[in-house]
Order: sequence, then structure tokens, then C-alpha cells
Amino acid sequence: MYTAERVLHTVENLIKEAIGVAFPEAEMPAFLVETPKADAHGDFSTNAAMLMTKALRRPPREIAAAILDNLPENSLVERTEVAGPGFINFYLHPAWIYGTLADIEERGDDFGRTQDGNGKSVMVEFVSANPTGPMHMGNARGGAIGDSLAALLDMAGWKVSREFYLNDAGAQIEKFGMSLEARFLEILTGKEDFPEDGYQGVDITELAQAYIDENGSALLEAESDERRRVLVEYALPKNIAKMQKDLEKYRISYDLWFRESSLYKSGEVEETIALLGERGLTYEKENAVWFKSTRFGAEKDDVLVRANGIPTYFAADIAYHRNKLAGRQFDKAINIWGADHHGHIARMKGAMEALGIDPERLHVITMQLVRLVENGEVVRMSKRTGKMITLSDLLDEIGVDAARFFFNLRQAGSHFEFDLGLAVEQSNDNPVFYVQYAYARICSILRLLAEEGTAVSAFSAIDASLLSDEHERALIKKLAEFPEEIRVAAAALEPSRITRYAMDTAALFHSFYNACHVRTEDAKLTAARLKLVESTRVVLANALRMLAVSAPEKM
Repeated sequence: MYTAERVLHTVENLIKEAIGVAFPEAEMPAFLVETPKADAHGDFSTNAAMLMTKALRRPPREIAAAILDNLPENSLVERTEVAGPGFINFYLHPAWIYGTLADIEERGDDFGRTQDGNGKSVMVEFVSANPTGPMHMGNARGGAIGDSLAALLDMAGWKVSREFYLNDAGAQIEKFGMSLEARFLEILTGKEDFPEDGYQGVDITELAQAYIDENGSALLEAESDERRRVLVEYALPKNIAKMQKDLEKYRISYDLWFRESSLYKSGEVEETIALLGERGLTYEKENAVWFKSTRFGAEKDDVLVRANGIPTYFAADIAYHRNKLAGRQFDKAINIWGADHHGHIARMKGAMEALGIDPERLHVITMQLVRLVENGEVVRMSKRTGKMITLSDLLDEIGVDAARFFFNLRQAGSHFEFDLGLAVEQSNDNPVFYVQYAYARICSILRLLAEEGTAVSAFSAIDASLLSDEHERALIKKLAEFPEEIRVAAAALEPSRITRYAMDTAALFHSFYNACHVRTEDAKLTAARLKLVESTRVVLANALRMLAVSAPEKM
């Protein structure tokens, strides 16, 4: 019995064998075997011939024809054709898709899992919000993308670690202390002397007031440095605890909260700067220590240590990435950064190269901003608090499922307009409702038939060939694509493909449900269709689990 993965590997191996015979001196291209969007183009299609055009200096259709002339015979393949600019389309024996149902039955929650990662280690660092204030929309999008990417990579055979980099040292903490002190003094003395670049959020005032309520005004007598230190030591743990609580509510659990301060305590920042110096990649100018970033393609050199002797954020960030890739030796490190950090990517990759670390082991996904809209109007403030909308506000407003699903509707690098009204709408226009409703409908069918005494049969006990209606076959083929969808999505680091896959599967299920009655007078047909329904339930559940979106049995 053919399974989806076995079929795919069979087609891939047939192509490789044909290329090896037709062009024995040519390097094997990294070709794709994909499911065409239109059924008329076959069951699978490959771009192998087009990838070989430059090396062979021959037209792609000519190369494709040569590949097909040397394609080994296989009972799975009914016919082939060269299409378009040089695609090769494969039309398989109609029965191949039925093995998918057996594969789903056997693998269950693991259906779709691949071993492309070969157990290599990957660390996904995401959100890493500044702990001096509440998390915002960018953090909300980064959380959904990063966590779903980590789940996707796990399904693709990687050993995954999730990490939050906590900026609890450096300039932003100094500014945090200055801001807290200014509000503290303002509350107790009425003196308004707020730093020009301080944090002006209401949360700063609330923290200063909370400290006074608990500890009184004795801190007025302390020196400024001591006052700031005490206020930061009081407020920072509260902010961090709030972040952890909100992220847990968002269904995000980290393997490690890595503190920037630990890099200073361990001496890794100083050690990293010294190592760059030993390699002749630093110099002093205007009493500061500079990194020769231009040696590695940057437009200008960067300061590592300021004239006052305090290392820059960039220096600590280099030490952190050295810790990831050289210290803890992750095979790959992936960062989810805001688009405003785009210019930092080349600098960091250059710093890794300077330290003798392969910069290709560091991959950065840049994420565009989110614009919230409701009733066609842009929303910038919370209706409840009159402040900016935070992650906590959003989850209270629309729920975790909608937030997680909506933030993965688009690629990270695309601008995204988040429609708050649509996210809570119970209609087919709401994509998360549409998918969850399909799952709930499936569970209802299974539940009702079970109450009537009709349970899901084992694959060996059904006649899968009875599933010959175009709606049935389209749904089975979509289920068969799931392992390859995971493989492609993981290679592209693109969890939004899984969201779209879930939506497409739900759409095909709804079409099947409307066209084909599950309960029929033919017991064998009922058994086969019930098996298809159950198989769809398993695959949708697996997809939603990667997105950390619930799969409700009733709605």
C-alpha cells in the first residue's frame, strides 16, 4: 500500500535515476516535487529540468524530454508529460491516494512528521520584548510566528529549543531606573523633572505608586543611584512576571529565559570583545573601542565599548550569539526580529564570521508591523484603559485562538492588517472559525454515528476504492499533501503555510460534506466515508496543534 511519503520518495527517486542516466556528468539539482494547483497538471510536478538549463546550456523542455526518455518504468506512474516552460508532470495510478488513509490511521498524531532535520539542534529566539514596559502588537505577532515555527521545526525532525532573551542590563535598564525615579519623586514631592527620553507609559507611574504603597517614602532620603537601583529591583521582577503570565496565556512556554545580565556576570561580553581584539578586528578612537564591521560588508564600523567604559548593546548581542552558536553549539539559531532591526542582520552575521562562526548558522526572520482595524477604522488605543493596545488587551478582546491563527495568516515579512471585528465573528468569513467549525462538524458526525452504533472501521476493513467522487478524491489528496507541506514550510521557515493548509483542508471538507452524505444505505460506502471523515479530523488536529489553536469538538 502506498503512503503519501512513499509515493513522493518514489517519484523523487525515479527523477534522480533518470537524470543520472540522461546526464551522468551533471550535478544533481536540488529540485522540488510538488502537488500542482490544478488537477489537470497531474498528481505531482517537478522543476528539475529548468534547474539544469544553465549548467547544460540546453532548453529546459529538451532537458525534460531527455529525463522522461530515461525514466524507469514503475507501476505507480500511469503517464508523464512535459508542460509549460519545462515542468514534468506525473499522473499516477488512481489508487495511490488511498494509502494515505492507512498511513493516517497508523501514525495518528505523528502523521505529517518528517525527519528532514535529522535531529539537529535549532534554537528559536522570539518576542524578547524589553522588560521595561508591556508587550505590544509586534510582540504578539512575533510570539505567534515564533512559537508556531518552533512547533513546525519539531514536526520536521529538528531538536527545538525556544528562548526569550531578557534585556535586563544596559542602557534601557538605566533609562527604566531614571523614569521610575522621576515618577517616584513627582508623586511624593510634586516635582516634575522627567527625563526627555524616559519611558512615559502609565505603567511607570503605576509601578512607582505601588512601591510607595508598599514601602512608604523612606527612599526619598537615598542617593539617586541607590534610589534607582532599589526601584528597578522592585519593578523589574514584576514586569517580567507579567510578561511570563501573558505569554503563558498566549500558550507560549520557553525552554529558557536567558538574561542579558548573565553575559556580564560570566565575563562573556568582555571575553568576546577581547577575542575580536586578538583577531585584529577592533581599534580605539575617541576613547571608545570599535569593531571593524566594514571588513564584513557593513557600511560603517560599530562601537563596542563607549568612551565611558560601558559596553554597547551590540557588544552584548555579539556575546549572546556567540553563546548560542559556539558556547551551546546549536546547529542553527533563528531570530524573529522587527523590520526596524533589518540593518542589524548583516552586522551580526559579520560579527559571527569575525569570531570564526559560520554566519549561515544564524537566520533572522524580519517581521513587519501590524495595523489593527475595526469597522474600517484604525485602532490605536485600548477601549478599556485608553492606552496603547497590549498583548494582554488583545487576548482579552478576541481570545487566544483568533490571535494565534490571524497572526500566522501572512508571511512574517508582509504588512498585516488585523481586523478585530472579523476575528470574533462567527461566520465563514472568519478563517479561524471556518477551520474550527469544520473540525467540530467532523466530531459531530463521528459522535452521532457512534451513538447509532456505527464506529470508524480499520482501514483493512473498508473498501477505499468506493471513495471515487471528485470531492472525496480531492480531500484525500489534500490530506496526502500534509507531510510535504510540513517539509516545505519548515525549509522556508514559514508557518503561515500550515495556516493556509488548514483553511484549504477545511474548505475541501465542507465541499465533501455538502456533496456526499456520510450516512448512506450502502454500509460499505458509509464505512469508507466515515474513515475519510476520521482521517480529516486527525490531520486538522495535527495542523491546529502546530499553531497552538484549539480544536473544539462542539461549537
